[in-house]
Amino acid sequence: VVTLCLVFSLVESKLILPAHLAHMKIKEKPKSGWGPFMRIQRGFSHGLENFVVNAYRPVLELSLRHRYTTLSLFLAGIILSVGVVKSGIVRGVFFPNIPSDFIRASVEMAEGTPAAVTEAATYKVEQAIHELDREMREEFGDDEGAIIEHTISWSSGETMGRLFVELKPSENRLIDSIDVVNRWREKTGSIAGATDLSFSGTTGNDSAAIDFQLEGNNFEQLDAAAEEIKAKMAEFDGVFDIKDTFSGGKQEIQLAIKPEAEVLGLTLRDLARQVRQGFYGAEAQRIQRGKDEVRVMVRYPKDERRSLGDLENMRVRTPTGEEVPFSSVADATMGRGFSSITRINRKRVVNVRASVNKETIEPHVIVKEISNDFMPTLLAKYPGVTYALEGESREQAESVAGLMQGFFLALIIIYALMAVPLRSYIKPLIIMTVIPFGIVGAIVGHLIMGLSMSILSFCGIVALTGVVVNDSLVMVDFITRRENEGVPRFEAIRWAGIRRFRPILLTSLTTFLGLTPMLMERSLQARFLIPMAVSLAFGILFATVITLILIPSLYLVLDDHQRFFRWVLKSIGRKKDEVRLAGAEGTAEKPGTQPAPAPGG
Repeated sequence: VVTLCLVFSLVESKLILPAHLAHMKIKEKPKSGWGPFMRIQRGFSHGLENFVVNAYRPVLELSLRHRYTTLSLFLAGIILSVGVVKSGIVRGVFFPNIPSDFIRASVEMAEGTPAAVTEAATYKVEQAIHELDREMREEFGDDEGAIIEHTISWSSGETMGRLFVELKPSENRLIDSIDVVNRWREKTGSIAGATDLSFSGTTGNDSAAIDFQLEGNNFEQLDAAAEEIKAKMAEFDGVFDIKDTFSGGKQEIQLAIKPEAEVLGLTLRDLARQVRQGFYGAEAQRIQRGKDEVRVMVRYPKDERRSLGDLENMRVRTPTGEEVPFSSVADATMGRGFSSITRINRKRVVNVRASVNKETIEPHVIVKEISNDFMPTLLAKYPGVTYALEGESREQAESVAGLMQGFFLALIIIYALMAVPLRSYIKPLIIMTVIPFGIVGAIVGHLIMGLSMSILSFCGIVALTGVVVNDSLVMVDFITRRENEGVPRFEAIRWAGIRRFRPILLTSLTTFLGLTPMLMERSLQARFLIPMAVSLAFGILFATVITLILIPSLYLVLDDHQRFFRWVLKSIGRKKDEVRLAGAEGTAEKPGTQPAPAPGG
């Protein structure tokens, strides 16, 4: 949308606007009296001119005389802005928690849990949100305090219960969905037998804020390492819904063969096959009955395959045909199997995930601390385990890498577009100096608006690079034209600041005011765009100050360096001439030498 608007604006300004101006009828100014609009316009114009002459010009002249001090002050501003971000005053997150009008909850019970128990657990979670709604109604009234529009709950199989709640529109609620979810979680409490209980009230990014992917071939080590990571995550404030992706299956009888069985030639495979045939059955034949095929299975009688005792009493046949008691060749223990096994590159994988209250702590801080301080010790303890970062951490690395590539490509293109018409390698760099200071303005804007720096903010900063150079280009172009007319550089720079103040200021203010409605918007749909708008709006405002104060000073700093290098080159040239002249004089005065005779004697 922005690209198309700029293209059409270019066409309009170069073709349509000149035609309109050529046919515009100019009315003569009235000799006496002014209309209300003209008085306002005249008053505004005079006020702006007074500000330029009485306020801006003295500041500009002072900054030009003390240009290195001016440059130092602005560089200090960059250092301070970096410190504001590093210290956490302006917090940085990959994707902000954006409240939604819909919240969700899920409860997962252990494998083998009866459906009735799962339904009771789901009902408890549902009653908690209704209790919260009643409390809000009692405290603030039915109209203002109500938070729920509709609820729906259902079961996914026998062990999974899900709830979906539609809240009242955010404009009509006293608390946002994140606060609702936090209070819902507190009211629900713990549920006996639940392996996972999670809540969500945000929109836009479903990836886990923290996600460590553990890989290895030894599942016991993976499970132990996952438990230690979960315990470490629980030490951080603002971390909740900590879980792993290991899902235990139903209870099962696990067989282990004894050394005595190996002497008899029995293997675990033989043992498992005979137990299966005895209790599940072995297919003896298939009989065709009309269109159906009937399988005939041979197995123990029903009263001999009911309990674990029947297994221990069975007899196992050896390869020689002898039968031995089960208890003499194998052990049977009760255990829990796997409902699913995930592998990546033929290695078993367990993910440890957690959600984070991003208003309390940044996820990348937790990830960095665990990765640098905790994981080396953990991996040394479990040598068969490796890890990788998934979820938001991986997405952040990929997104930032892509944005940085686009950012530097944009800088190169912007530089090339200005270097060709300006016929200079240095002037485009002066113009582009406003870009890092525009980023400072974006950081200050997030501080003023109380927002965290996110990937959406960086998208706005990338767009900012192409906008902030406009005013600086206007300033440098004016200086260049005045120098070409023979005006001394200092006077050209001072005159450019005064003459270009009005268009530079109006260009920046109109852009800022155009973004203001988005900054003030509080609807859910605008939450995604507000960080980008803040980066653009405040970056442009701050870049305006840079253009009017720092760019003229930098131009003079460049002039100082050019004059210095010219003086150095001239000094080197003079010394070479002196050395060459001294050598020539020394040769002429050397004793015993005579000058060459002139032609003809």
